[in-house]
Amino acid sequence: MKHATATALDRLEPLLVELRKIEGVSEKTRGVFYRQRQSFLHFHEDPAGLFADLREGGDFTRYRVETAAEQRKLLAAVKRAISPRP
Repeated sequence: MKHATATALDRLEPLLVELRKIEGVSEKTRGVFYRQRQSFLHFHEDPAGLFADLREGGDFTRYRVETAAEQRKLLAAVKRAISPRP
């Protein structure tokens, strides 16, 4: 699975805009986000569609991001991943 191309990221621009608004997450290059100097979120494409890899704990979890509902699910997961643990 290859990293998402500029054309693929164009399709995700509304999602990228929302991700850029999240405090504590920085976009190093388009579509590649870091948190506390560590890779946190990036995008891939393959014939099955567009996917995001999100670091949750020590491992990456893959999320499909083709539909608006899937993108909302990813945004919720990002917010959970950065929220302080009790």
